[in-house]
Amino acid sequence: MEQYVIKGGIPLNGEVEIGGAKNAALAILAAANMTDETVYIDNIPDVRDINAMLEAMEGIGTKVERLDRHTVTVNGSGLENCIVENESMKRIRASYYLLGALLGKYKKAQVPLPGGCNIGSRPIDQHLKGFKAMGAATRIEHGFIIAEAEKLHGAHIFLDMVSVGATINIMMAASMADGNTIIENAAKEPHVVDVANFLNSMGASIKGAGTDVIRIKGVKSLHRTEYSIIPDQIEAGTFMFAAAVTGGNVVLRNVIPKHLEATSAKLLELGCEVHEYDDAVRVISHGRLQNTHVKTMPYPGFPTDMQPQIAVSLALAEGTSIVTESIFENRFRYVDELARMGASIKVEGNVAVISGVEKFTGARVSAPDLRAGAALVIAGLAAEGITIVDDIYYIERGYENLDQKLRGLGAQIEKVASEKEIQKFKLKVG
Repeated sequence: MEQYVIKGGIPLNGEVEIGGAKNAALAILAAANMTDETVYIDNIPDVRDINAMLEAMEGIGTKVERLDRHTVTVNGSGLENCIVENESMKRIRASYYLLGALLGKYKKAQVPLPGGCNIGSRPIDQHLKGFKAMGAATRIEHGFIIAEAEKLHGAHIFLDMVSVGATINIMMAASMADGNTIIENAAKEPHVVDVANFLNSMGASIKGAGTDVIRIKGVKSLHRTEYSIIPDQIEAGTFMFAAAVTGGNVVLRNVIPKHLEATSAKLLELGCEVHEYDDAVRVISHGRLQNTHVKTMPYPGFPTDMQPQIAVSLALAEGTSIVTESIFENRFRYVDELARMGASIKVEGNVAVISGVEKFTGARVSAPDLRAGAALVIAGLAAEGITIVDDIYYIERGYENLDQKLRGLGAQIEKVASEKEIQKFKLKVG
């Protein structure tokens, strides 16, 4: 198993290029199967979840051609069946996007129950509710979600809770249903808008994405398109907090500043400077951070995927901070790992009370999930001494070349695969 080994205490400085949004790309790749014509997609991140999705698509007969690391063409005309059996799909959450795409086009789909990080219960009841409202019969058998319909019809669907996955899945299926569909209490995240824009570029008729009411007029068929994925707001936010905790000065290129407003607002409260440009953001950190409170909320609120990263920052801030997690109940699994580095955090239910400490000290820690793993890397960058982060498989599910990008900002971090390499790194950095 590979690890990151980090010597902390070095301020990050320079520029970093942010990649395409993983969460948008996964849904868009699924939606690309909804036309028989060739779809060209670029700005795709080269991460484990994306590669698993592409492998699964090839497994059902989709022709996938990788033109370069960040560009693919997809042609679903040769799709042989609607049964997704690829083992890797059981490990990622976004497997369910093939359900909405295949149901919309072929009126049937069989997809493994989703996996992903153990950050809490993520039921698919709202997805199935939407499919049923459009005339599909759904059931779960032998670990698969099965959805079938003689035909799909438009429906008025009110989601009981804001769900990004359900909003996207229903939107895809409704794009090729007969008649009009209205989704109320829809998710407003940037990647929901990106998927809607992609579907519209293929000839779908979707209005209102980015608001809480989305209106969809079903069409008979979709056609070829060329599309570029939006930048990843979570990768960007991770680097913003890395700059904050290390006392750095970092420019993030290829971002949409509006998507980062909740993160930028909290960094200002922490005492950092945040400068916005057309497609870039600069974060400058001055000395010790200030305490604040944060509650995760659906977009445009503070994202749950940024909660571990801000918690690391608050653990080094002056004073006491409170973090309330309102989305996932297991999102504090990193707290015990941070405690090894000297953090003082008490968790009660969905609330973490953080008493800021002056410094972290390096330790061996283990990434419990994707975003918590990234947060532990940030902690290592700020810590005194050497930090080793195990189980970086989770981190590589959603971050491309994290170690390389951090080295480009001056960090001392390497990916290693043995204890011998860890010792070699320690000797090299003194």
